Amino acid sequence: MKHSYIIIDDDPQSVLNTKAIADRFQNLHYIATANTYATGLDLILECNPSIVFMEIDPANPDSNLSLMLVNELYRYLNQVPTIIVTTNNKELAFEAIKYEVFDYFLKPIDISAFRKAILKLEKTKNAKDQFFTTPAVDKEPIFSEATPIVSSPEAIVPEIVEEAHEAPVVPIVPTEEEPLQEAEDHDPESHNESPATANEPVKEEKPLIICVKSYGDYRFIEAKDICYLQADNNSTDIHLYNGEMITAFKTLKHFEGVLSSPFVRIHNSYIVNIDYVSRIHTGNSVCYIKNTTIKLPFSKSYKENVDSIINSITNGNYLEI
Repeated sequence: MKHSYIIIDDDPQSVLNTKAIADRFQNLHYIATANTYATGLDLILECNPSIVFMEIDPANPDSNLSLMLVNELYRYLNQVPTIIVTTNNKELAFEAIKYEVFDYFLKPIDISAFRKAILKLEKTKNAKDQFFTTPAVDKEPIFSEATPIVSSPEAIVPEIVEEAHEAPVVPIVPTEEEPLQEAEDHDPESHNESPATANEPVKEEKPLIICVKSYGDYRFIEAKDICYLQADNNSTDIHLYNGEMITAFKTLKHFEGVLSSPFVRIHNSYIVNIDYVSRIHTGNSVCYIKNTTIKLPFSKSYKENVDSIINSITNGNYLEI
């Protein structure tokens, strides 16, 4: 089970440390970071993460980070995310208990304590899923009012007989002006399509699979799951929709040559999948990725490619307001 998470902390180094530990767990998916009370609240309401790692004793008092954020969440959400406090101040632990936070980490975060908290969270989630899952039981067949229930064959036979007497069958005799349609149907020249052609199944095109191979390790990725590709010297980082990143030891130029639509190069360092573009700001020269806070820059040399993305999105079921 994947758990999405955000980090709310006004200390950039603490953010990096928390994310570095969380990145070691495959079932955790990073969304974004906030460094103030207001931006943190807005980010939670927008992204609805499973877990929030939150500082409650900020280095900068102007950030207003505190446990009051938890109270605020109950005003807007039916289900509040799992709150895990990360702080240097152990004296606020008792106060945090009153707000029913899931766990309380003192910085620097201990990897063992982190692991235990994630395992405890998984166990709690699984227990809830089992509790709310109704076991399958054998049920009697349900009949609607429109469904006839026949207790015996005799119950329906008289009605059929009556209808047969009321509507006798009259044989149809073809006339000279109207030849039998059956003869026309059997004319082999009247059908251009053979039965074999008519019954031939239509083959669906399989999705493109990309294999990232490294020292005997074959990693298979569906192209449609790729949000964007980012150059990293002589290698390329492949970013998937679930937040996972995979490194391929090929240049971005190589991928530009082998990938076609919906992949478009917008920068010396970026190729984007059109299907994941949610916004294009030509003034700031950035593309936004759906359901994330990621902004990819595009350069003037690839302006025509960006225009083609806009045309592709607007050329369809499109309404401009």
